[in-house]
Amino acid sequence: MALTKVYNAATAFKNLGGVLNVYKPAGMKVKHVRNAILNNICKGLNKMEQREPDGSVRPRSFRRTSIPSSRPELLHSVQPGGSHQWSPSGTGQSSSIRKSRPVRVYHITGRLGSATENHLPDSRVTMRANHRHVSADRISGLAASIQASHQRKMFELCGVDLQTQEAYELACKGLLRPADESQPVVYGIRLVHFERPHFTLELHSINETQEYLVALVHDLALELRTAAHCSQLRCVRHAHFDVRDSLLRNSWHLPGIIKNLRHQRDILRAHNQQHRVELKAIH
Repeated sequence: MALTKVYNAATAFKNLGGVLNVYKPAGMKVKHVRNAILNNICKGLNKMEQREPDGSVRPRSFRRTSIPSSRPELLHSVQPGGSHQWSPSGTGQSSSIRKSRPVRVYHITGRLGSATENHLPDSRVTMRANHRHVSADRISGLAASIQASHQRKMFELCGVDLQTQEAYELACKGLLRPADESQPVVYGIRLVHFERPHFTLELHSINETQEYLVALVHDLALELRTAAHCSQLRCVRHAHFDVRDSLLRNSWHLPGIIKNLRHQRDILRAHNQQHRVELKAIH
């Protein structure tokens, strides 16, 4: 889509509808990110050309409360942050994405050798253990075992034997999602980096929480007869939104925000067209 310059505040305001993909810096609270973006939107709108009042309406400046926005759809990150989706205006799309229960992808970095009270680096150390016997192959093997266990559990919840034709046909229809939205499901987990004492896992899941993800690192270490805690947690993809397309802090201004909204709109439109083609092919 070709970008055109907009000088009128009313036109710019109309283009604020959609989903915004934002990168949250480390140590910055979600509400501070939201407030900073809304403040920058208002500053940008107030600097633009305003339409002439017709006499019955008194001209006023844009304020943060003037812009409807949804609650950010994200998972709290430890360090350094991650890609988060948020709708600054027109909350319907954000709600629709959330109800579809999309798969999210995380990069989880663990530190071998010590366990903490809440499995995070800023908590009290509760245990130390030797980790010289831990290798990349052992972590990869355990990750594959966890993935197979979750896949088997999904078919058991559906009342289907994993080795049957019925299970194959279910798998061909797409991802199986549990009816209980509080039940975390891991669709894929693999080791992507190992440099003692740190290791990084890539995890594809739904219904997960921060507590579940950091506890997974702790439990994995116990299976390896050592201790570990989560030192870094990043959401790198949420549904079709990738961290590489997220809005960095130096672009939290009105032109950058509108450009990002247009880009995310193109992603949603392309996905909807692909979904229609797939449905037509099935029928």
